[in-house]
Amino acid sequence: MKVLCVAEKPSIAKSVAQLLSNGGLRTVATRNKYIKNYCFDQLLNGQQCQIVMTALLGHLMESDFPAEYRNWKAVPPMGLFDATVIKSVREDLKTIEDNLKKEARYAQMLIIWTDCDREGENIGAEAAEVCKSANPRIQVKRARFSVIQRRELQQAWNSLGELDMRQAAAVDARAELDLRIGAVFTRFQTLTLRGMFPELGENKILSYGSCQFPTLGFVVDRYMKVQRFVPEDFWKIDVSIEKDGSTAKFDWGRTHLFDQHFTLVLYEKCMDNPTATVASVNTKPKSKWAPLPLTTVEFQKAGSRILRISSDRIMSIAERLYQQGIISYPRTETDVFADSFQLHPLIEAQVNDPRWGQYAQGLLGGRFRRPRKGKNDDQAHPPIHPVKAALDLTGDDQRVYEFITRRFLACCSDAAKGNETVVVVHIAGEQFTAKGLSILERNYLEVYPYDKWAEHSIPNFYQGEQIMPSELTMTSGRTSGPDLLTEADLIGLMEKSGIGTDATIHEHIKKILDREYANKENQFFCPTVLGMALISAYDEMDLELSLSKPYLRSLMEANMKRICEGTRSRYDVVQESLEMYRGAFARASQQSRRLKEVVGRYLRGGDRNHTIPIPPTRPPSSPSDGAPYTVPRPTAGSRRTAGRQPDSSTTSQGRSRGRGSRGSRGSTRARGATRRQAGTSSSDTRADYTRNRSSDTSDPKPKCDCNLYAARRTSRKNNENQGRDFFTCTKAGAKCRFFAWADEWSANNTNGR
Repeated sequence: MKVLCVAEKPSIAKSVAQLLSNGGLRTVATRNKYIKNYCFDQLLNGQQCQIVMTALLGHLMESDFPAEYRNWKAVPPMGLFDATVIKSVREDLKTIEDNLKKEARYAQMLIIWTDCDREGENIGAEAAEVCKSANPRIQVKRARFSVIQRRELQQAWNSLGELDMRQAAAVDARAELDLRIGAVFTRFQTLTLRGMFPELGENKILSYGSCQFPTLGFVVDRYMKVQRFVPEDFWKIDVSIEKDGSTAKFDWGRTHLFDQHFTLVLYEKCMDNPTATVASVNTKPKSKWAPLPLTTVEFQKAGSRILRISSDRIMSIAERLYQQGIISYPRTETDVFADSFQLHPLIEAQVNDPRWGQYAQGLLGGRFRRPRKGKNDDQAHPPIHPVKAALDLTGDDQRVYEFITRRFLACCSDAAKGNETVVVVHIAGEQFTAKGLSILERNYLEVYPYDKWAEHSIPNFYQGEQIMPSELTMTSGRTSGPDLLTEADLIGLMEKSGIGTDATIHEHIKKILDREYANKENQFFCPTVLGMALISAYDEMDLELSLSKPYLRSLMEANMKRICEGTRSRYDVVQESLEMYRGAFARASQQSRRLKEVVGRYLRGGDRNHTIPIPPTRPPSSPSDGAPYTVPRPTAGSRRTAGRQPDSSTTSQGRSRGRGSRGSRGSTRARGATRRQAGTSSSDTRADYTRNRSSDTSDPKPKCDCNLYAARRTSRKNNENQGRDFFTCTKAGAKCRFFAWADEWSANNTNGR
């Protein structure tokens, strides 16, 4: 019996053929030098079979409109909602189609060896359709595997199943919707704007995608939140107690207050009676849990955050390692290893690696712990894990493999263990808390350096003990707004909102960069002028369903799952989604004038740094950072941006990320707050609070609006003023907004602006 086996890619075909042939592999040349057929003999259900293994290059077919719909100006965009869609073999893959037909003509069975996910089922269905056109009687079977390893491939060979046509239908449904929706709105945007704005370029395609725009919407939304943020000053009381040669720093129970005078009242109350009474000392065991098994989404987040590799690149590397049989299938939603899954052989494969071999040997020697179980299981693939040792990798391939391996060994380990001591003291009715940590067993942290758990020692305290603080300080700080989105942040938002799948999220992120709708530099995303314009235009339109928010696409993805489950048909899902987008397009096309107006505001604003209609930037902040904080403004189509600017709301005075968060400790004297040691009187305290410490006139300075000598600082902003000196107010809290460049003031030789 002749059996035709079809793999998704040539590298997979070669690996599977080598492992199943047991050394009896023959290569048969074809007319196309890029197509190789591998022949070998193998038993199937007790019958000796002649096997021919060949490969595709991913999807064999593509969906498109008939030729008469491809003239953008001849067909109104609305007509594409109902136009015929044809799925046919791609022109550049005709030689692969011919090879499949030739081999299928005399075969009795076709076995599909594609990836075990929706796309794999759909690719397999396409190959089956081509083969059946040449041999309608051919029997189609499916081999399911997650690891290119002899044991698992042999198991897949011995337990052949059927293609899941529901999953294949879900992919076809999504492809049809993406084609229609993308074509309609892309033509609408491009035809409406390109002729009106020559600066976009004659051939500029303003593409729209139902995943692409919500992804861009997240970037724009965060950018606008950063722009709108207005910082607030806060004040707090910090306490330090020195004992037995070490110092414990205590945090105020109220965290901080936004009322300077009330904070000062409480502070002076503490200063009048500064003795600290230890109210409680509690020591309890503390654990830092080992990480969960690795899913695709977590892999992409960690790759971006820890390895600083983009999600698109890290998935390309993982795919390459998978095809080489080095790691398991990298597209999985599962963070649970089944109880029957054999983990010890995978650990044994790592004992000779000089980096973590000794640790792996320790796991086999009794330190092994069954990995924790997460909440996700796609019933298709295990979590991402190493399959075999790989000592010859270099560059990013090596870094990605190292992360996957260390993560796997860590999740097979015990939690890190320690003791945490919490000390609470009372000063004049105010509560302060300090925490200390002693690590007893590092366990998984020994092999997983990406997690941090630092020891922090504090002196020994006893309940009821009274002790004088070595420092009692009132400090001030300023709240700081959210940061621009990192790739890990963006992936998390997309996952939470159902935008894309674990296998496609990275593609949508890459798309908004390729389309020049957003830039990424220093790991932060910032919209371009064009990206801001398009999202703002749709947000300003009177639409019942937003085209820049995730609802419509999230609903579509949920319906794809229902197709896979068999609770909805492909036809019903497609028609329902098209009706919603048809209504949104009808309203958008009626408001095309709004689209032109908003894009015009952004693209033709003259000096864009002043005329882009976005909220004002943060006001000037503390002296330590110099020039006023400015979030990077959107750039006009450039792939470069100013990057993340220093957060001047975070200064030596302290930092907080919002009204309820705690600022970090800062310099007392830098902000004019009081400091008291034993023997300092409260009258000295009040005098010290209002003293201007910048009154030394040996270095000529202007006076600010408060009639105080200004402080001389140096700008650290990454712009044309970097390194330039300036003067600004030194008062704590409600300081004036005085600002003057030092060279300009010196040139004018005045004591004002």
